[in-house]
Amino acid sequence: MRQIADRYYTDLIKFIHSMRAADRTGKQLGLSEGIEQAALLIRAHTAGNGKIMFVGNGASAAISSHMSTDFWKNGKIRAIAFNDSSGLTCIGNDYGYKHVFEKPIEMFANPGDILIAISSSGKSENILLAAHAARKIDCKIITLSGFAENNPLTSLGDINFYVPANEYGPVEILHHSICHCILDTMVKADHG
Repeated sequence: MRQIADRYYTDLIKFIHSMRAADRTGKQLGLSEGIEQAALLIRAHTAGNGKIMFVGNGASAAISSHMSTDFWKNGKIRAIAFNDSSGLTCIGNDYGYKHVFEKPIEMFANPGDILIAISSSGKSENILLAAHAARKIDCKIITLSGFAENNPLTSLGDINFYVPANEYGPVEILHHSICHCILDTMVKADHG
């Protein structure tokens, strides 16, 4: 069992060193450059009355809830996660589960808002539809995905973060760390 634990953390370190970011054109960015670009994008589009909207399924929904709270509490940025159980079940029942994030974005997003779309596989239909809905409204998009290198979500954002792991645990841990790093970078830059 000890070997499994050792391998888990050895692999996690390997994934950390292999994470990538790319811009909307597919140009590869270093991870720290991607973090900086995401922080600048968020600052530019939330300086007035813009907001951040988070979407994710399962553990990615938990990351969305956690980070939306941290962005508004610690970052003083309007942020919301679209994962209220009443809303999800209502929209899922009335429109179908694939529309559970698309419909709130159509209703609540404004041009220039930012969608942070989190999907371990990068193939979740409801996350992809959310990204397309946000783009139609002229929102900026930051994506976080893993598993297959060319999953559909990796090409939908203005900034796309990718974790090269094929298991949920490492992908989710590193997605959470990327979100925290973006926020912590912004907060520390503001406080010099």
